Amino acid sequence: MTRHPAAVRKQDVETLRKHGLSDRDILDAVEVIAYFNYINRVADALGTDPEPEMLPALGRRRKK
Repeated sequence: MTRHPAAVRKQDVETLRKHGLSDRDILDAVEVIAYFNYINRVADALGTDPEPEMLPALGRRRKK
């Protein structure tokens, strides 16, 4: 969903259902994924620095 949202198909949703996710679970996941994609793009566009605890995951160090 993050890299190719238009490539998500009904079959993908059916696979999630087969793994036990309810429609509500799938909706919750889609909303969380979409929100994080949105907010990360906003932060990138504004040049916002990541939270200090995220720096190691991004391979960065805190600015001095």
